[in-house]
Amino acid sequence: MMKNIYSPSEYIKNVYSLIITKLTMPCARFVRRPIYLRGRKSLSGCHGLTTGRFCRFDLEGEKLTLFIGENCEMGDMTHIVAHEKVEIGNNVLIASKCFISDTSHGIYKGSNQDTPKTAPNKRQLVTGKVRIGNNVWIGENSVILSGADIGDGCIIGANSVITKKIPPNSIIVDRNCIIKQFNETIGDWERI
Repeated sequence: MMKNIYSPSEYIKNVYSLIITKLTMPCARFVRRPIYLRGRKSLSGCHGLTTGRFCRFDLEGEKLTLFIGENCEMGDMTHIVAHEKVEIGNNVLIASKCFISDTSHGIYKGSNQDTPKTAPNKRQLVTGKVRIGNNVWIGENSVILSGADIGDGCIIGANSVITKKIPPNSIIVDRNCIIKQFNETIGDWERI
């Protein structure tokens, strides 16, 4: 097993982050600084949470909209937007630079669509729940958008975009493309 060796300045930053974590989020394991958290009242869970630097949470602020399960780890620059409901299960590993959002700007189907003439930040916010199951691994630069429902045990390949329901124990690459599923009967991954 490889041991992390920190420079003196990195060691001091980590000690500072650990002290602030225990003072502000005692149930979390280690929240590296800086972190951006808007709408703190909307966050729940977080037991054993570990985050990298520059993580950003944009939450609704009045009701519970983001639940993070036990022993989750998030890499640097993970960005989560939760205005309706984002639920992250236990033991989820999220690589750096991932974006998870239950919110988008504008309506683009049906009879009351937004047009390109309206500035994006003036368009109506549209939300849809996001669920990430237990024991999920999300690769670097992945994007999980409203309506995504990722089953337990899934592996989401780097740079993937997920917008729909993914069955448990699946390996996903690209845009919702399932390439393998774990077969419980034979105890092995099978190509789809």
